[in-house]
Amino acid sequence: MSDAADRAAVAERAAEAGGAVARSLFRGDLTVETKANETDYVTRADREAQAEIVDVIGERYPNEPVVGEEDGAAKAVPERGPAWVVDPIDGSHNYVRGGRVWGTCVAAVRDGEPVAAATVCPALGDAYVAGDGPTERNGEVVSVSERADPATCSVAPTVWWPSDRRDEFARAAEAVVTRFGDLRRPGSVQVALAQVAAGRLDGAITNVAVNPWDSLAGVHLVRRAGGRVTDIDGDRWHHDATGLVASNGAVHDAVLAAAADIGSAP
Repeated sequence: MSDAADRAAVAERAAEAGGAVARSLFRGDLTVETKANETDYVTRADREAQAEIVDVIGERYPNEPVVGEEDGAAKAVPERGPAWVVDPIDGSHNYVRGGRVWGTCVAAVRDGEPVAAATVCPALGDAYVAGDGPTERNGEVVSVSERADPATCSVAPTVWWPSDRRDEFARAAEAVVTRFGDLRRPGSVQVALAQVAAGRLDGAITNVAVNPWDSLAGVHLVRRAGGRVTDIDGDRWHHDATGLVASNGAVHDAVLAAAADIGSAP
């Protein structure tokens, strides 16, 4: 087994374990707190699921740092060496309202680049995994769509814009609906990227900076499924890039143009 394949297996086990914790508390009696703003939720499920993820990773890779959204994890991806980037519940707004579209995500990175990833969606029954081979969903190989006509494509404006920048969300929505067949917004960046990888969506865009725990796993899934991920300038995406533009590759120029219409992040 290659190093990437081993890390993919660990990422899947960790995401499954964390997802099981989150699933056990889903639609239960949660104490909901907020962080940066009134819709930036955190619950005991986030904390307990992250702890389970960290434990599983530590069993196999005890000396490697873990970067994550909740307390107790580092907040910056090291530029050198191996590390793990985790999000116990991506799509917290859906989760706390009882919506099924949320995922537990684990990415293994080396020198700042993802090499393996898993996004597990317990309430949907889907698990997306990739190492150095193709992306799989529930053990079956998936790939990005082959749609080349923007009029047939569905694209998601993703990552929620701050309250003082909602005009940019309006421009993002307009850019999508005037270029593509339909707009979808799953409410989870990682699930949106997994859906691009599986051909359910044809693209996803944002012009805001994206936290590594909200993006690295999904970016790897898209790439290993044959898709393309860039920043808003069209350069290869890195975890500290401005914006994120993911597509099936065939319509990337159109998706990139839609992202450009939003306006540059300050």
